[in-house]
Amino acid sequence: MANAPPRWTRRKDARPQELLTSALCVFSEKGYSGARLEDVAKNAGVSKGTVYLYYPNKEELLKAVVIEHVSPIVDEARHQQDDDKSSSTLIREALHLWWKRYGSTELSSLTKIVMSEANAFPELGRFFHETVIAPWWAYLESLLQRGIQRGEFADIDVEYAAKVLCAPLVTLGLWKRTLDTCCNMDTNPMRYIEAHLQMVLNGLTCPKQKQQNPAQGASLASDELGASGESASVLALRKHPKS
Repeated sequence: MANAPPRWTRRKDARPQELLTSALCVFSEKGYSGARLEDVAKNAGVSKGTVYLYYPNKEELLKAVVIEHVSPIVDEARHQQDDDKSSSTLIREALHLWWKRYGSTELSSLTKIVMSEANAFPELGRFFHETVIAPWWAYLESLLQRGIQRGEFADIDVEYAAKVLCAPLVTLGLWKRTLDTCCNMDTNPMRYIEAHLQMVLNGLTCPKQKQQNPAQGASLASDELGASGESASVLALRKHPKS
C-alpha cells in the first residue's frame, strides 16, 4: 500500500473514462441536441471546467464515446476469425458479438441518437457512418465473399447483402429501447437473432450444397419451379452489379 499511487492520481487517470460513461448516460436520456456539458459534468460529479480539460465540446465528447467503446468491436470480430470455421459460423458469431457488445448495452442508444438527429447534425451522421457502420458492412461483405469463393454461398450482391444482415439488428436495438417498454413487451433478442440468421443463412447456402440435403434441395427446387411475381424477381437478383 505504501507504493500505491495517491488517490487523486488514480482518479485523474480514470477521469476520461468516467466522463465518457457520464456522457453516454446523458446523451441516452436527452439526445444529442438536448445534452449539455454541464449535465455531463454534474452526472460525473465534477465541474464543467473539468470536462473542458478533456473534451472541447459535446461533439468531440460523443465521438470519443464511439471511438473508445464502439469502433473496437469490429476489430474484435476480425481477430476472432478462424480459417477453419465456415463462413456461416463466422457470420453468426459476428452478429452475436455485435449484439452482446453493442445492441444489448447502453451504447445502442447511439443508434437512435444518430438516426433521429443526423439531418440536423450531418457531421455526426457522417462520423458514425465512417467509424461504425462502414467498417461493419465491409467486414460482413468480406465474410459473404469468402463464403462465395469457398462454394458455401450462392453468388449474390454482397454489398447489399451486408446491409440486409445488419438492418434487423438495428431494428431490434431500437425496438428494445422504445416499443418494448411502452407496449409492455419483452422481445427475446436471442430468438430474434437466431430466426434472422436461419432465414438468411438458408437463403445464402449454395445450391450445390443444398443438393446434399434432400429437405433443403426440395425446398429450393420448389421455389425455382414455382417462382412468379415477387419471388421471381428475388431469384433474378442473385447477383447485381455495383453501380
